[in-house]
Amino acid sequence: MKNKKNEKDLALPQILNLDDDFSLIKRFIEGDESTFSVLVQRHKEKIRNIIYLTLGNHDLVDDIAQEVLLTIYKNLSRFRFESQFTTWLYRITINKCKDHLRKINIRHIFLSFKDSDEEHGYEQSPETSDVKEIVHKAIEKLPDKLRIPLLLKDIEGLSYREIAESVQCEIGTVKSRIFRARESLKILLKPYEQELL
Repeated sequence: MKNKKNEKDLALPQILNLDDDFSLIKRFIEGDESTFSVLVQRHKEKIRNIIYLTLGNHDLVDDIAQEVLLTIYKNLSRFRFESQFTTWLYRITINKCKDHLRKINIRHIFLSFKDSDEEHGYEQSPETSDVKEIVHKAIEKLPDKLRIPLLLKDIEGLSYREIAESVQCEIGTVKSRIFRARESLKILLKPYEQELL
């Protein structure tokens, strides 16, 4: 009877909060692997959003999300319940994105290529420029250490503490990086003031 109640509870829409995640993780650790699919359904869009916002490439989202979920599945039994599950999940997602960026950078070292700001820049005419594209390209130009905290704060709405735990640095450092990211964005977007207004 109790198992039927648990299955029924999992099927019901739930208010997403810390206790729900913790109880699902505890049940997973106790052997109820079906709870993992509930966690996946609950958090997969957050994972996908972070990957896309960090890497800016739709084609990579599914592959890296799969890697993130596999890592979570393999390590969930070691979750310590010391911070929110989402903080741990964000940290894994960010690390997978960083791994991917490292691989790309290593490849670039060994490839001869010519790159100029004009090729990657904003040479679109005002008629064809898309505001989202302009902003996205400007965000892509930020270094990882500025871009990731900015996205977690302004897009995902995480607190400074959650971001600090996710990127593994001090809260003051996070605040400073977000401030610097916003200032850099202002400079990058200055030439497109008319399109953005």
